Amino acid sequence: MILYEYPFNERIRTYLRLEHLFRRLGELVPAESALLHHYALVTIFEIMDVAARADLKADVLRDLDKHKNVFNSYRGNPAIAETVLDQVVSKLESNFNTLNTVPGKAGQALTENEWLMSIRSRASIPGGTCEFDLPAYYAWQNRRANDRRADLERWSSTLAPLAESIYLLLKLLRDADVPYKVIASKGQFQQALPQGRSFQLLRLRIDPKLGFIPEISGNRLMVSVRLMRQEADDRLHQSTEDTPFELTLCA
Repeated sequence: MILYEYPFNERIRTYLRLEHLFRRLGELVPAESALLHHYALVTIFEIMDVAARADLKADVLRDLDKHKNVFNSYRGNPAIAETVLDQVVSKLESNFNTLNTVPGKAGQALTENEWLMSIRSRASIPGGTCEFDLPAYYAWQNRRANDRRADLERWSSTLAPLAESIYLLLKLLRDADVPYKVIASKGQFQQALPQGRSFQLLRLRIDPKLGFIPEISGNRLMVSVRLMRQEADDRLHQSTEDTPFELTLCA
């Protein structure tokens, strides 16, 4: 099954983008190739760009604290395992305290590294990191893989508190609701959202053998899905088939 996710607000959209970048970084840093380490560094710069939003850190801290209060309200409930509850609350508190001690925005410490910032300013230019433009960076790329990896781990460690908090918040959001099966009638599906709940994330699973690509749109009142198929002309064409898929609405 292929999983597609659709955020209902800008905050969750930012969280998903950061998660995507952190996962990419996690795969690139352990690599051996200088080329892949170049893209690891570019990914760090992308994370810094996304995390530059002034209220991002405050949003993450607020969400961590909100979840901690919600879980604490479950104490004394006989249907809740206290040991598991303690672990979740402890993790939320640890992430809150660690992120709260990081000064400024995520990656701010890296902005004080003039060498990194010289690469960042050139990385957005096509071909701007060639050896004749940045000989010091070219020399770094020709160092041993272990040396480059150690540098990348040191630089990315400044972003770790944000990464761990984003991972935890999205896990709690995804685990909050369960999937159910629906049918896209003639390739289209619409559903009115129940009032009184503020949904933040839509998750859609579909069998890749069907060859359909979902186009998702939604707001606080309704969600809509159109199933498309990429044809030989490399264009997307709407399906007219009744097609099953799984849907999860996470509040």
